[in-house]
Amino acid sequence: MKEEINTQDFIKIVSDICASIEKQKDYLSELDRAIGDGDHGVTMSIGWTAVKEKLSSINSNEGFQKICTQIASSFLSAVGASAGPLYATALMRGGIAIKDKEFLDAMSFSLFLDAAAKGIKDRGKAEIGDKTMLDVWMPAAEEMKKQANSGANLMDALDSTVKNARNAMNKTKDLLSKKGRSSKLGKRSIGHIDPGAASSFVIINSIYQTLKNSS
Repeated sequence: MKEEINTQDFIKIVSDICASIEKQKDYLSELDRAIGDGDHGVTMSIGWTAVKEKLSSINSNEGFQKICTQIASSFLSAVGASAGPLYATALMRGGIAIKDKEFLDAMSFSLFLDAAAKGIKDRGKAEIGDKTMLDVWMPAAEEMKKQANSGANLMDALDSTVKNARNAMNKTKDLLSKKGRSSKLGKRSIGHIDPGAASSFVIINSIYQTLKNSS
């Protein structure tokens, strides 16, 4: 069972996120067609494809913070609006939180997720319940912290975090959108899963699956 993440593991995790987003691209755009522009899957694909291309030139010896900074820069360069600044901020903040770490255990990874989620909140100015990606990231970060504080190992903590993230994603179906284009729909936004929440779950689940398969 995987107890720690090193920088090589981290790069593999990011690579697999790129593949997971690409696989779910059409589904994410389908969700977005119901309440948005219909391009969320394409936008995420563009961002993570740019990251994928960058990964081949990233040295795993550079440390977590520098790796995160390079990934953030690549995503933001490819997606200057929409999710670009949000994920760039998340990665930058997350990298700072683990800058002195050589390995990430449950507690260290909870620091990364917590900083990333708060970065998304600060940059996007959203609140829990606004029907955005934050409705997955904040509960997931809180669950990871709860599990780490209780002494859970990395994989058990992530397992619980993924379940929490899935539930949080599904709960966005019942929310009224208060941000972005979908907010213009008013009550018609209710009954649809938020595409940003869905892609957030794809990312969190991909992290867990990568580590599970490498254990």
